[in-house]
Amino acid sequence: MSITVRYFASLREQLGRGEDRLDAGDADTAAAVWARAVPERDMPERVLIAVNQEYAEPDHPVRDGDEVAFFPPVTGG
Repeated sequence: MSITVRYFASLREQLGRGEDRLDAGDADTAAAVWARAVPERDMPERVLIAVNQEYAEPDHPVRDGDEVAFFPPVTGG
């Protein structure tokens, strides 16, 4: 199963990359995609997730060909 994983804003800076192509294997949720793509770090507690450009929860199912994006919460005033 091939999934495109994208990281935005401070996550991109912290990880030193903006995108991964992942053979997800048994990663069947967005959270499992993070664990597989970034095994050296726990998924940030308040990270925002989008699957195919739609907001999603960590337990959202993923399939072959999906795009999973992670970005920090947006703040502003």
